[in-house]
Amino acid sequence: MLKCGIVGLPLSGKSTVFNVITRAGAEVKPYAGGKTEPNRALVSVPDKRFDKLVEIFKPKSEKPADVEFVDLAGLSKDAGKGAGLGNSFLSFVSESEALLHVVRVFKNSAVPHPENSINPLRDWRIVEAELIYRDLGVISNRLARLDEKLAKKKLTPAESAELSLLKELEAHLLDEKPLREFPLTDDQKRTLSGFAFLTLKPELVVLNLDDTQTGEVPETAELEAEMNKKGLKCVKVYGATEMELEQLDPDDREEFMKDLSITEPGRDRLIHEAYKLLGLISFFTSGTDEVRAWTLKDGSNAVDAAGTIHSDLARGFIRAQVVAYDDFIANNASIAQCREKGVLRLEGKEYIVKDGDMIEIRFNV
Repeated sequence: MLKCGIVGLPLSGKSTVFNVITRAGAEVKPYAGGKTEPNRALVSVPDKRFDKLVEIFKPKSEKPADVEFVDLAGLSKDAGKGAGLGNSFLSFVSESEALLHVVRVFKNSAVPHPENSINPLRDWRIVEAELIYRDLGVISNRLARLDEKLAKKKLTPAESAELSLLKELEAHLLDEKPLREFPLTDDQKRTLSGFAFLTLKPELVVLNLDDTQTGEVPETAELEAEMNKKGLKCVKVYGATEMELEQLDPDDREEFMKDLSITEPGRDRLIHEAYKLLGLISFFTSGTDEVRAWTLKDGSNAVDAAGTIHSDLARGFIRAQVVAYDDFIANNASIAQCREKGVLRLEGKEYIVKDGDMIEIRFNV
């Protein structure tokens, strides 16, 4: 199951953002609660194409694409050295494929800031430093084991290459740079796949505002400029306000959203951005029995898509019948008409699946 871990300093509004995304009703406290177990929720990816297919086919069952969000314990300074909830927190982070890093911008005297002032760039750097420190610890442990082996006998070529790479990464981290900024080859990425390095994970920066901070927000300028340099995207949400909006009737919610100049609910914005962050696309299988959205890594081929549905389909793959969702709708939602117009295609194993493809796998086991 794909997971997005929500990280940030204590009292940054992580659980509030979690509730905005998931509507899970996780407890929100105005103080650092000291919890170790994360809040978890499986969230359906909002997709108007999926909704339209359900409307067209009226299936017996429907299954949208899902992403799991995990609201992790607040990360205190020196967590990487085991302070506070550090070690248990960091073990949960390592399970996540991507990070949503919540940074506090909102002002609320009833919710004291752990650093005693609002400074988004400083706060982002505190958390980033802890993630870097944790990765350094992982590298240090592995280097010690390799050095111990080297003292007894010769390393294999693969181990020698790993040793060299890890020393380069260690120097990079000691320069206070995350591993996502290190130029890795595909082979090197495969070498590192078992380490679950935290700073290699894609990251989305979530700026948590209050409802007075509309338009240009001076407090975020420095952080946004820095994230732009690093190629990290920032998304603004009105955490507490948008959590309250979820409790309103749709008409009232829409009115309040207009007042805040919100065109898309924070929930949908963050889910879509998290989905993109993970490099995912959706393809569809559809019929009167079931309409389903399947999650696939962008760049995957038809056999990968078949295997996502069931291993037997990949094993016995013959052809994939494919039509793009837009072509299907443009041709009156008629497969027969799509075939006549030549937009319904038979594709082989190497076909690269596109976002929104409607696929039927032909196979023989």
